[in-house]
Amino acid sequence: MKDFRKRLLTSKLESALRVLPVVVVTGARQTGKTTLVQALDPKLPYLTLDDLGLLEQAEDHPESLLANRPIALDEVQRAPRLLHALKRAVDQSRRAGDFLLTGSANLLLMGRVAESLAGRAIYLELPPFCPVEWLEEKNPLGPLERLFAEDFDHRNDWPVVRGDFPAWLIRGGFPSALDISTDADRALWFSAYAQTYLERDLRQLSEVASLSDFQRLMRMTAQRTGRLLNQADLARDAALSHPTAHRYLNLLEAGCLLVRLRPYASNLTSMMVKSPKILWADSGLAAWLAGISDQRALERRQDTGYWLEQSLFQTLQVWRAAESDRRNLYFWRDRGGNEVDFVLEEDGVLVALELKLSAQVASSDAKGITAFRDALKKKGMLRRSIVLHGGIESRILGDNLFALPWGWMVPNLGT
Repeated sequence: MKDFRKRLLTSKLESALRVLPVVVVTGARQTGKTTLVQALDPKLPYLTLDDLGLLEQAEDHPESLLANRPIALDEVQRAPRLLHALKRAVDQSRRAGDFLLTGSANLLLMGRVAESLAGRAIYLELPPFCPVEWLEEKNPLGPLERLFAEDFDHRNDWPVVRGDFPAWLIRGGFPSALDISTDADRALWFSAYAQTYLERDLRQLSEVASLSDFQRLMRMTAQRTGRLLNQADLARDAALSHPTAHRYLNLLEAGCLLVRLRPYASNLTSMMVKSPKILWADSGLAAWLAGISDQRALERRQDTGYWLEQSLFQTLQVWRAAESDRRNLYFWRDRGGNEVDFVLEEDGVLVALELKLSAQVASSDAKGITAFRDALKKKGMLRRSIVLHGGIESRILGDNLFALPWGWMVPNLGT
């Protein structure tokens, strides 16, 4: 595979195959699941249920597809009966690495399917590329990992480079879109992607009466990226009933396109907001849906800060997915309006991140972090707090509180 880029999920996937009989890799279509699986072991038999003949076999005679193992099966969400047959096959003969499944839908959100594989499978997520992963940087997530270290040194552990988040925002992380050189051609690709999702993938998940209604909800949701989810307002603006809007959002989440980021809730004393925050798995798709097809379109908007959040989320979700059994990602906001954009958790230890577009950092920029720290019952859980800014200065703001540039997460393409 000439153009193969090693994914940060690879080592976790290899470990899982050594331990469990079923490994499930989910992610939106076009994130690179097939390429990853075939590069992992080129000799592993690979079958896809996009093949109508194989799909029919999976639905009518699922046991026959599972007779020869190990095997890799793609787009397994298309045949739920196959997964029940898989449960029986594992119970009859349990051996690590026998079944590697991939799918463009989150099986954990398909209740009966997830239950049938309980105790037999591990679920891994392959998000779209983040910039440092695509550029094949050495130790790409090292700076984030060092934030959890007791001996973190902001002078040596955090790269100080200029960033260009608008350029990466509109590119997103789908490999095919990243390979396109012009904004206009990339916009055409996203248009085709959305059309394929609406006319093919969506209808595999559920019956949708009106594709135009669903597309309108997608665009309205993209306009709200980085904001708290208010389903009643979203339904009203999309001219949909509340139950319909709720079901459509669930379908976007099940299709691995939409992320509902949950608020951090453990060991807090203050009254906090409980609504999730909306983000998209791919920033390029979100931007295109919101009408941002080039940097000039972004400059005309008044909500650029939310799009910075969406762009940097591209890296944070890859960080989480690489060790999903140990890492979690949240945000925090109290009813007084104090907010922390992202709360990273690893093995019970927390790091708070506050984002800002400007290169200048003042003490007031840490107001939300201070409120979060004060609200924690167990103060020792918060290892470090960071104000990420658009400059190139790295400095100490207080006790385990630093001002650091976000540039390395979205590095300037000219450097």
